[in-house]
Amino acid sequence: MLTARPPADGFDPATALKGREMRNKDRASRLALYAAEQALGDAGLLDEKGHFRGTTANATAVVASSNLGSLQTVCDFTDTIARDSVTGLSPLGLPQTSSNVVAGWVAIRYGLRGPNLTVCNGATSGLDALHWARNLIEAGRCRRAVVLGVEPAGEHADKLLGRTAPDVACAVVLESAAEASARQADVHAHLSAYTRGAELAPTVALTESLAPDPVGLHLTGGLAQLPVAPAGQSLDLTARLGECSGALGVLQCAVGAIHIRTYGTKVVLAFTGGADSDDAAAALLLTGGDNE
Repeated sequence: MLTARPPADGFDPATALKGREMRNKDRASRLALYAAEQALGDAGLLDEKGHFRGTTANATAVVASSNLGSLQTVCDFTDTIARDSVTGLSPLGLPQTSSNVVAGWVAIRYGLRGPNLTVCNGATSGLDALHWARNLIEAGRCRRAVVLGVEPAGEHADKLLGRTAPDVACAVVLESAAEASARQADVHAHLSAYTRGAELAPTVALTESLAPDPVGLHLTGGLAQLPVAPAGQSLDLTARLGECSGALGVLQCAVGAIHIRTYGTKVVLAFTGGADSDDAAAALLLTGGDNE
């Protein structure tokens, strides 16, 4: 979900991010709550009243990726303290200064009591969040995970980045193949190989070598690019949407799953990071059909 250009369903951030459920929450959390509602609904996990369906809330994790999520609130609080001292602060806004506020509000809204964490890991953060969510499932810590990528627009984000940052939020639901099959869920794609390394080109090459079929779509993004353009179809989401930071990897996953679902693509490879300013690069394979 990119709020700079409302989607066809009529989403308008001026109205959709208001209401009782959005009250006393920072912008990143409001964006994430909207994205989570769409993802959980698409996964068949919400009832007609918008409540979490079933008895697995205790085993559902929330993993958020955001590099700038609470920046605006922290800076606003700092400005208030400098101007009015701590007596000028509102206790209602204090939770928004937590770096884990996004994951926390989503868990509270839907009563999800599984593991709850935020990944704040630079350019690779979104793909890292997907990887760690899968690790939680494979380790038996939860049965499914809501993975969020969110970066809110704001004056302090613009000052830090030196450019106008867009509002961007995306959410996907991960669960094991057995869990999805048991509830007859509509599966869009499978997470396959994930690699994280110091340099982009070898990280991508290693991940692509693990693909069960030729890659049908390369999802690129961020400041770094491969020295040689990847063969076949490619899509740079950053060029289309602007710098998505910690939301990029989750957004790549959602776009890749849609591409697999729509066009029957067997393998999608997403990668990010690897620029001079990044400490790492990451790559992730998505597969369709019977590939796991």
